[in-house]
Amino acid sequence: MNDKDKVKVIFEDNHIIVVEKPVNVLSQADITGDPDILTILKYYLKEKYRKPGKAFLGLVHRLDRPVGGIMVFAKTSKAASRLSKQIRERTFKKSYLAVVHGKPDLDSGRLIDLLVKDEDAKIVRVTVEGVKGSKTAVLNYNVIETKDNLSLVKIDITTGRPHQIRVQFANIGHPLFGDQKYGADVNTPGQQIALWAHKIEFEHPTLKTVDEYSSSPPKAYPWDMYNLDI
Repeated sequence: MNDKDKVKVIFEDNHIIVVEKPVNVLSQADITGDPDILTILKYYLKEKYRKPGKAFLGLVHRLDRPVGGIMVFAKTSKAASRLSKQIRERTFKKSYLAVVHGKPDLDSGRLIDLLVKDEDAKIVRVTVEGVKGSKTAVLNYNVIETKDNLSLVKIDITTGRPHQIRVQFANIGHPLFGDQKYGADVNTPGQQIALWAHKIEFEHPTLKTVDEYSSSPPKAYPWDMYNLDI
């Protein structure tokens, strides 16, 4: 199987391409040299349109390596600029599904924390006011269903900080299922993290329509315990 065959294309026009990123695939290349979706899609575009040189593709947002789900890429520099502006201005909406251990005290709520990245440990921590490099992280959540002490949660993020969902839920005592970095005490090594980029909504960079695209988690444990028609 070629790398390009691993990506499900949900929508494509002259300006954007919306895809489902597989789990455990990088958003863009790093020092590991492991497959990344940006390179895979550039190859896909080069082959599909028989481009003689490199295909332009703009990465406007990212997903953590173990996280799968919906992503949009820009096929032109104009589209990249306009989508990036929406992300900066927080008009680009992103929703996630997650399975967390236990059940939060409130069925719905907002989590607001100050996060700081520990570069040496390669993790993000909740911190306090005044710590250098700290940034505010905000998300809203709704508990959809709880089974076997695991809760399916829908999450709308406002700020999009690195590892935000994983850190904030671990901080309130409900780490994500399978998260080895922020929930090692309750998860088993080798489990796949139950976090999925479910929906994105943004203004099309040229048509100016408000478009929404979605992707559902795989029918595998623990996702298969729940009705995912959300």
